[in-house]
Amino acid sequence: MGESAERRWTQWHGRLHVSLRAKQLLPRNSQIAIACSGGQDSLLLAQLLLDLQPKWGWKLHLIHCDHQWRPDSADNAAFVMEWAKSQQLAAFLCTFADSNAASSLSGAPTKTEAAARQWRYDQLQTVAQQQNCSYLVTGHTASDRAETLLFNLVRGSGSRGLGSLVPQRSLSNGIQLVRPILDWLRTDTETGCQDLCLTPWEDSSNADFRYSRNRLRGEIIPLLKEHFNPQAESTLARTAGLLQAESDYLDQCAKKILQEAAIDRHTPPHQLSRTVLAKHPLALQRRSLYQWLNQHVPSSVSFLAIERVIPLITAPNRTQTSPFPGGGYVQVRDNALTWVFGS
Repeated sequence: MGESAERRWTQWHGRLHVSLRAKQLLPRNSQIAIACSGGQDSLLLAQLLLDLQPKWGWKLHLIHCDHQWRPDSADNAAFVMEWAKSQQLAAFLCTFADSNAASSLSGAPTKTEAAARQWRYDQLQTVAQQQNCSYLVTGHTASDRAETLLFNLVRGSGSRGLGSLVPQRSLSNGIQLVRPILDWLRTDTETGCQDLCLTPWEDSSNADFRYSRNRLRGEIIPLLKEHFNPQAESTLARTAGLLQAESDYLDQCAKKILQEAAIDRHTPPHQLSRTVLAKHPLALQRRSLYQWLNQHVPSSVSFLAIERVIPLITAPNRTQTSPFPGGGYVQVRDNALTWVFGS
Protein backbone atom coordinates (compact mmCIF):
# COMPACT_ATOMS: atom_id res chain seq x y z
CA MET A 1 0.00 0.00 0.00
CA GLY A 2 2.59 2.59 1.02
CA GLU A 3 4.26 3.99 4.10
CA SER A 4 2.11 5.85 6.58
CA ALA A 5 5.14 7.34 8.35
CA GLU A 6 6.80 10.53 7.18
CA ARG A 7 8.64 9.61 3.99
CA ARG A 8 11.90 10.86 2.57
CA TRP A 9 12.00 13.65 0.01
CA THR A 10 12.55 12.22 -3.47
CA GLN A 11 13.20 13.64 -6.93
CA TRP A 12 9.48 13.18 -7.62
CA HIS A 13 8.49 15.42 -4.71
CA GLY A 14 10.97 18.04 -5.90
CA ARG A 15 9.86 17.81 -9.50
CA LEU A 16 6.19 18.27 -8.66
CA HIS A 17 6.87 20.99 -6.08
CA VAL A 18 8.95 23.05 -8.52
CA SER A 19 6.44 22.55 -11.34
CA LEU A 20 3.47 23.63 -9.22
CA ARG A 21 5.34 26.70 -8.03
CA ALA A 22 6.41 27.69 -11.55
CA LYS A 23 3.05 27.08 -13.25
CA GLN A 24 0.86 28.21 -10.31
CA LEU A 25 -1.56 25.37 -10.96
CA LEU A 26 -2.64 24.68 -7.36
CA PRO A 27 -2.48 27.78 -5.13
CA ARG A 28 -1.64 27.51 -1.45
CA ASN A 29 -4.46 26.72 0.99
CA SER A 30 -6.73 25.45 -1.81
CA GLN A 31 -9.44 22.82 -1.45
CA ILE A 32 -8.44 20.05 -3.87
CA ALA A 33 -10.24 16.92 -5.05
CA ILE A 34 -8.02 14.11 -6.37
CA ALA A 35 -9.43 11.62 -8.88
CA CYS A 36 -7.81 8.29 -8.06
CA SER A 37 -8.29 4.99 -9.87
CA GLY A 38 -5.61 3.27 -7.78
CA GLY A 39 -3.34 2.85 -10.79
CA GLN A 40 0.27 3.99 -10.79
CA ASP A 41 -0.34 7.48 -12.19
CA SER A 42 -3.13 8.60 -9.89
CA LEU A 43 -1.81 6.79 -6.80
CA LEU A 44 1.61 8.39 -7.15
CA LEU A 45 0.06 11.82 -7.67
CA ALA A 46 -2.18 11.39 -4.62
CA GLN A 47 0.80 10.37 -2.46
CA LEU A 48 2.96 13.25 -3.66
CA LEU A 49 0.21 15.82 -3.06
CA LEU A 50 -0.36 14.36 0.40
CA ASP A 51 3.36 14.59 1.19
CA LEU A 52 3.53 18.17 -0.12
CA GLN A 53 0.40 19.22 1.78
CA PRO A 54 2.26 20.64 4.81
CA LYS A 55 4.26 22.95 2.53
CA TRP A 56 1.21 24.18 0.61
CA GLY A 57 -1.56 24.14 3.20
CA TRP A 58 -4.02 22.33 0.93
CA LYS A 59 -7.10 20.49 2.10
CA LEU A 60 -7.24 17.26 0.10
CA HIS A 61 -10.13 14.97 -0.79
CA LEU A 62 -9.81 11.73 -2.75
CA ILE A 63 -12.53 10.45 -5.12
CA HIS A 64 -12.76 7.00 -6.69
CA CYS A 65 -15.32 6.14 -9.39
CA ASP A 66 -16.45 2.54 -9.78
CA HIS A 67 -18.08 1.97 -13.20
CA GLN A 68 -18.83 -1.65 -12.25
CA TRP A 69 -17.63 -2.89 -15.61
CA ARG A 70 -15.13 -5.39 -14.19
CA PRO A 71 -15.71 -8.32 -11.83
CA ASP A 72 -12.91 -6.97 -9.61
CA SER A 73 -14.12 -3.35 -9.58
CA ALA A 74 -15.40 -3.64 -5.98
CA ASP A 75 -12.00 -4.95 -4.90
CA ASN A 76 -10.37 -2.07 -6.75
CA ALA A 77 -12.60 0.42 -4.93
CA ALA A 78 -11.86 -1.24 -1.57
CA PHE A 79 -8.13 -1.02 -2.30
CA VAL A 80 -8.31 2.73 -2.96
CA MET A 81 -10.50 3.44 0.06
CA GLU A 82 -8.26 1.40 2.35
CA TRP A 83 -5.18 3.23 1.06
CA ALA A 84 -6.85 6.59 1.70
CA LYS A 85 -7.80 5.44 5.20
CA SER A 86 -4.20 4.40 5.91
CA GLN A 87 -3.11 7.91 4.93
CA GLN A 88 -5.90 9.57 6.95
CA LEU A 89 -7.13 11.14 3.71
CA ALA A 90 -10.81 11.98 3.29
CA ALA A 91 -12.15 9.72 0.53
CA PHE A 92 -15.40 9.42 -1.42
CA LEU A 93 -16.59 6.47 -3.49
CA CYS A 94 -18.89 6.98 -6.49
CA THR A 95 -20.53 3.76 -7.66
CA PHE A 96 -22.63 3.61 -10.79
CA ALA A 97 -25.46 1.75 -9.09
CA ASP A 98 -25.73 4.55 -6.52
CA SER A 99 -25.66 7.42 -9.02
CA ASN A 100 -28.60 9.19 -10.63
CA ALA A 101 -27.66 7.58 -13.95
CA ALA A 102 -28.64 4.19 -12.56
CA SER A 103 -32.27 5.21 -12.42
CA SER A 104 -32.44 5.56 -16.21
CA LEU A 105 -30.03 2.81 -17.29
CA SER A 106 -29.79 -0.84 -16.35
CA GLY A 107 -26.48 -2.38 -15.39
CA ALA A 108 -23.22 -0.49 -15.85
CA PRO A 109 -22.79 2.63 -17.97
CA THR A 110 -22.93 2.07 -21.73
CA LYS A 111 -19.65 0.31 -22.44
CA THR A 112 -17.99 2.98 -24.50
CA GLU A 113 -14.97 4.92 -23.35
CA ALA A 114 -16.74 8.22 -24.06
CA ALA A 115 -19.82 7.30 -22.00
CA ALA A 116 -17.68 6.11 -19.09
CA ARG A 117 -15.61 9.28 -19.18
CA GLN A 118 -18.71 11.48 -19.15
CA TRP A 119 -20.22 9.63 -16.19
CA ARG A 120 -16.92 9.74 -14.32
CA TYR A 121 -16.42 13.49 -14.78
CA ASP A 122 -20.03 14.17 -13.79
CA GLN A 123 -19.45 12.30 -10.54
CA LEU A 124 -16.08 13.90 -9.87
CA GLN A 125 -17.48 17.39 -10.36
CA THR A 126 -20.48 16.69 -8.14
CA VAL A 127 -18.38 15.50 -5.22
CA ALA A 128 -15.80 18.26 -5.69
CA GLN A 129 -18.56 20.86 -5.60
CA GLN A 130 -20.15 19.29 -2.51
CA GLN A 131 -16.79 19.49 -0.73
CA ASN A 132 -16.27 23.13 -1.79
CA CYS A 133 -13.21 22.22 -3.86
CA SER A 134 -11.94 24.80 -6.33
CA TYR A 135 -9.66 22.28 -8.06
CA LEU A 136 -10.05 18.75 -9.39
CA VAL A 137 -6.77 17.02 -10.24
CA THR A 138 -6.21 13.93 -12.36
CA GLY A 139 -3.11 11.81 -12.96
CA HIS A 140 -2.97 12.18 -16.73
CA THR A 141 0.56 11.96 -18.11
CA ALA A 142 2.44 12.75 -21.31
CA SER A 143 1.81 9.13 -22.30
CA ASP A 144 -1.94 9.80 -22.09
CA ARG A 145 -1.44 12.96 -24.13
CA ALA A 146 0.38 11.01 -26.86
CA GLU A 147 -2.39 8.41 -26.94
CA THR A 148 -5.06 11.12 -27.14
CA LEU A 149 -3.31 12.77 -30.09
CA LEU A 150 -3.18 9.47 -32.00
CA PHE A 151 -6.75 8.55 -31.03
CA ASN A 152 -8.14 11.88 -32.24
CA LEU A 153 -5.93 11.90 -35.33
CA VAL A 154 -7.43 8.68 -36.69
CA ARG A 155 -10.91 10.04 -35.89
CA GLY A 156 -10.22 13.04 -38.12
CA SER A 157 -9.93 15.73 -35.45
CA GLY A 158 -8.44 19.11 -36.27
CA SER A 159 -5.74 20.82 -34.23
CA ARG A 160 -8.24 21.57 -31.44
CA GLY A 161 -8.87 17.86 -30.89
CA LEU A 162 -5.24 16.86 -31.32
CA GLY A 163 -4.18 19.17 -28.50
CA SER A 164 -7.27 18.61 -26.36
CA LEU A 165 -5.59 17.10 -23.26
CA VAL A 166 -4.47 20.35 -21.64
CA PRO A 167 -2.75 21.08 -18.28
CA GLN A 168 -5.69 23.13 -16.98
CA ARG A 169 -9.22 24.04 -18.04
CA SER A 170 -12.39 25.37 -16.46
CA LEU A 171 -15.28 22.98 -15.88
CA SER A 172 -18.91 24.01 -16.19
CA ASN A 173 -19.38 24.60 -12.45
CA GLY A 174 -16.37 26.89 -12.09
CA ILE A 175 -14.04 24.18 -10.78
CA GLN A 176 -10.59 24.11 -12.38
CA LEU A 177 -9.51 20.75 -13.81
CA VAL A 178 -5.75 20.44 -13.33
CA ARG A 179 -3.36 17.77 -14.63
CA PRO A 180 -0.16 18.39 -12.61
CA ILE A 181 1.94 15.56 -14.11
CA LEU A 182 0.99 15.98 -17.76
CA ASP A 183 4.67 16.33 -18.69
CA TRP A 184 5.62 13.05 -16.98
CA LEU A 185 5.79 9.76 -18.88
CA ARG A 186 4.21 6.56 -17.64
CA THR A 187 7.73 5.20 -17.10
CA ASP A 188 8.25 8.10 -14.68
CA THR A 189 5.20 7.21 -12.59
CA GLU A 190 6.23 3.55 -12.58
CA THR A 191 9.66 4.45 -11.22
CA GLY A 192 8.09 6.96 -8.82
CA CYS A 193 5.86 4.28 -7.31
CA GLN A 194 8.88 2.03 -6.86
CA ASP A 195 10.88 4.79 -5.19
CA LEU A 196 8.02 5.62 -2.81
CA CYS A 197 7.28 1.93 -2.10
CA LEU A 198 3.76 2.23 -3.53
CA THR A 199 2.02 -0.84 -4.91
CA PRO A 200 -0.64 0.39 -7.36
CA TRP A 201 -3.73 -1.53 -8.38
CA GLU A 202 -3.28 -3.54 -11.57
CA ASP A 203 -6.36 -2.91 -13.71
CA SER A 204 -7.39 -6.21 -15.30
CA SER A 205 -9.01 -4.40 -18.22
CA ASN A 206 -5.73 -2.78 -19.35
CA ALA A 207 -4.92 -5.91 -21.35
CA ASP A 208 -8.32 -5.87 -23.10
CA PHE A 209 -7.63 -4.63 -26.62
CA ARG A 210 -11.32 -4.19 -27.35
CA TYR A 211 -10.79 -0.75 -25.84
CA SER A 212 -9.14 1.62 -28.31
CA ARG A 213 -6.76 3.25 -25.85
CA ASN A 214 -5.49 -0.11 -24.63
CA ARG A 215 -4.67 -1.10 -28.20
CA LEU A 216 -2.87 2.20 -28.76
CA ARG A 217 -0.96 1.75 -25.50
CA GLY A 218 -0.18 -1.92 -25.91
CA GLU A 219 0.41 -2.25 -29.65
CA ILE A 220 0.61 0.97 -31.67
CA ILE A 221 2.91 3.11 -29.50
CA PRO A 222 5.37 0.24 -28.85
CA LEU A 223 5.58 -0.26 -32.64
CA LEU A 224 6.23 3.47 -33.15
CA LYS A 225 8.96 3.40 -30.49
CA GLU A 226 10.58 0.28 -31.93
CA HIS A 227 10.49 1.14 -35.62
CA PHE A 228 10.30 4.95 -35.88
CA ASN A 229 11.34 6.87 -32.77
CA PRO A 230 12.29 5.54 -29.30
CA GLN A 231 11.05 8.86 -27.89
CA ALA A 232 7.69 8.64 -29.68
CA GLU A 233 5.60 9.30 -26.55
CA SER A 234 7.52 12.43 -25.61
CA THR A 235 7.53 13.70 -29.19
CA LEU A 236 3.80 13.15 -29.66
CA ALA A 237 3.02 14.78 -26.30
CA ARG A 238 5.17 17.78 -27.20
CA THR A 239 3.38 18.04 -30.56
CA ALA A 240 0.04 18.03 -28.74
CA GLY A 241 1.25 20.90 -26.58
CA LEU A 242 2.34 22.92 -29.62
CA LEU A 243 -0.98 22.31 -31.36
CA GLN A 244 -2.88 23.31 -28.23
CA ALA A 245 -1.04 26.64 -27.98
CA GLU A 246 -1.61 27.40 -31.67
CA SER A 247 -5.25 26.37 -31.42
CA ASP A 248 -5.79 28.68 -28.44
CA TYR A 249 -4.36 31.59 -30.44
CA LEU A 250 -6.52 30.85 -33.48
CA ASP A 251 -9.59 30.56 -31.25
CA GLN A 252 -8.88 34.04 -29.88
CA CYS A 253 -8.60 35.39 -33.42
CA ALA A 254 -11.85 33.66 -34.41
CA LYS A 255 -13.63 35.14 -31.40
CA LYS A 256 -12.66 38.65 -32.51
CA ILE A 257 -13.83 37.93 -36.06
CA LEU A 258 -17.15 36.66 -34.72
CA GLN A 259 -17.64 39.85 -32.74
CA GLU A 260 -16.79 41.94 -35.82
CA ALA A 261 -19.10 39.92 -38.06
CA ALA A 262 -22.13 40.04 -35.73
CA ILE A 263 -24.89 42.12 -37.35
CA ASP A 264 -27.43 41.96 -34.53
CA ARG A 265 -27.01 42.44 -30.80
CA HIS A 266 -28.36 39.10 -29.74
CA THR A 267 -26.22 36.77 -27.66
CA PRO A 268 -25.44 34.66 -29.57
CA PRO A 269 -25.86 36.70 -32.76
CA HIS A 270 -28.44 35.38 -35.23
CA GLN A 271 -26.76 37.00 -38.25
CA LEU A 272 -23.15 37.29 -39.40
CA SER A 273 -21.79 39.58 -42.09
CA ARG A 274 -20.63 37.60 -45.12
CA THR A 275 -18.36 40.48 -46.13
CA VAL A 276 -16.47 40.32 -42.83
CA LEU A 277 -16.11 36.54 -42.96
CA ALA A 278 -15.01 36.57 -46.61
CA LYS A 279 -11.96 38.74 -45.97
CA HIS A 280 -10.38 36.20 -43.61
CA PRO A 281 -8.50 32.97 -44.41
CA LEU A 282 -10.42 29.70 -44.63
CA ALA A 283 -8.90 28.43 -41.35
CA LEU A 284 -10.32 31.39 -39.42
CA GLN A 285 -13.65 31.22 -41.26
CA ARG A 286 -13.99 27.62 -40.07
CA ARG A 287 -13.14 28.47 -36.48
CA SER A 288 -15.47 31.48 -36.40
CA LEU A 289 -18.35 29.42 -37.79
CA TYR A 290 -17.55 26.61 -35.36
CA GLN A 291 -17.91 29.01 -32.44
CA TRP A 292 -21.10 30.49 -33.90
CA LEU A 293 -22.76 27.15 -34.63
CA ASN A 294 -21.80 25.81 -31.21
CA GLN A 295 -23.92 28.56 -29.67
CA HIS A 296 -26.98 27.44 -31.65
CA VAL A 297 -26.69 23.67 -32.18
CA PRO A 298 -27.47 21.50 -29.12
CA SER A 299 -24.91 18.82 -30.00
CA SER A 300 -21.22 19.02 -30.84
CA VAL A 301 -20.55 20.61 -34.22
CA SER A 302 -18.60 18.41 -36.64
CA PHE A 303 -16.15 19.39 -39.36
CA LEU A 304 -18.66 18.31 -42.02
CA ALA A 305 -21.31 20.57 -40.47
CA ILE A 306 -18.99 23.57 -40.78
CA GLU A 307 -18.17 22.63 -44.37
CA ARG A 308 -21.89 22.85 -45.17
CA VAL A 309 -21.88 26.51 -44.12
CA ILE A 310 -18.59 27.67 -45.69
CA PRO A 311 -20.00 27.83 -49.30
CA LEU A 312 -22.80 30.11 -48.08
CA ILE A 313 -20.28 32.91 -47.51
CA THR A 314 -20.31 33.50 -51.29
CA ALA A 315 -23.55 31.71 -52.27
CA PRO A 316 -26.65 33.32 -53.91
CA ASN A 317 -29.40 34.83 -51.76
CA ARG A 318 -31.75 32.35 -50.02
CA THR A 319 -29.29 29.46 -50.28
CA GLN A 320 -29.49 27.38 -47.14
CA THR A 321 -28.13 24.31 -45.39
CA SER A 322 -30.07 21.21 -44.46
CA PRO A 323 -31.31 21.22 -40.84
CA PHE A 324 -28.88 20.74 -37.96
CA PRO A 325 -29.75 18.70 -34.83
CA GLY A 326 -32.63 20.56 -33.17
CA GLY A 327 -34.09 21.65 -36.51
CA GLY A 328 -32.34 24.98 -37.07
CA TYR A 329 -30.48 25.82 -40.28
CA VAL A 330 -28.36 28.57 -41.84
CA GLN A 331 -29.72 30.67 -44.72
CA VAL A 332 -28.25 33.45 -46.86
CA ARG A 333 -30.26 36.64 -46.50
CA ASP A 334 -28.64 39.37 -48.57
CA ASN A 335 -25.25 40.05 -46.95
CA ALA A 336 -25.94 37.93 -43.89
CA LEU A 337 -25.59 34.35 -42.82
CA THR A 338 -28.77 33.95 -40.79
CA TRP A 339 -29.51 31.32 -38.18
CA VAL A 340 -33.11 30.20 -38.68
CA PHE A 341 -34.57 28.49 -35.65
CA GLY A 342 -36.26 25.13 -36.09
CA SER A 343 -39.94 24.65 -35.35
